[in-house]
Amino acid sequence: MTISARVHYATLALIELAQRQSEKAPVAVREISQRHGIPAPFLVQILRTLRSAGWVQSIRGSQGGYRLAVAPTELNLLEIAEAVGCSDSNCQTDATDTKANRMLHEVWDAASEASRAVLARTTLAEIAARSAQGDEVMFYI
Repeated sequence: MTISARVHYATLALIELAQRQSEKAPVAVREISQRHGIPAPFLVQILRTLRSAGWVQSIRGSQGGYRLAVAPTELNLLEIAEAVGCSDSNCQTDATDTKANRMLHEVWDAASEASRAVLARTTLAEIAARSAQGDEVMFYI
């Protein structure tokens, strides 16, 4: 499974929206873009895809932005990757059909299934909570 920049950025945007879900105001594209280093025009395209999936809500106007439209516990990373455009690494080659070639494809398929299983069992809520813990400022005396 190949994780593209588009999938990575979509997940970062969703994490940001999940962490700020309790805020009354929507989150502006500019804020997400600056915080995570995502090119704003690319982020707008990604957020449109997420809106089409029903996962984010857009609010128009000068105080507009985006909000998460689903509970973060209901969304796993595999769903995000598949909706935004992840591709499996099932490589098709012109190699001769040998036992070694078949065995190698079995390994690639197992690796793809293992990565899908990890993504499927990891929710947006888990990642948002774990990453929020790292954002807290620590003061030592």
